[in-house]
Amino acid sequence: MRSYPIWNNVQACIYQSSKSWGAKDQSQVEVVVGTSAKNSHKFVTHKTTHRTMEDGTQEFRFYVDGVVVKTGIIEPKKLKSDCVLSIQEAPAIEPIPAPKTLSMWDGEYWLAL
Repeated sequence: MRSYPIWNNVQACIYQSSKSWGAKDQSQVEVVVGTSAKNSHKFVTHKTTHRTMEDGTQEFRFYVDGVVVKTGIIEPKKLKSDCVLSIQEAPAIEPIPAPKTLSMWDGEYWLAL
């Protein structure tokens, strides 16, 4: 099996086991939600990128809707088994409070009554 710097493992209720795939430089997933194929709406996009610097350092970035939320660096070492991933978290983002009742669709958003 081929090795990739980015590896995605996906689990979903419709699969008996996880699915996975690798990427060299970039992996992007657009999550769409709705009630059917014809009534679907873009919900969130997440992306993982990889680049190798001139000195051999590898940098990984994880984005949510275009905003970097986590960065990882692997410094080059003589032995690949000695490489360690150091992770830097982005500043905390305040969660959006969910309405207690979703009861009316205005054509674009669910509104709480």
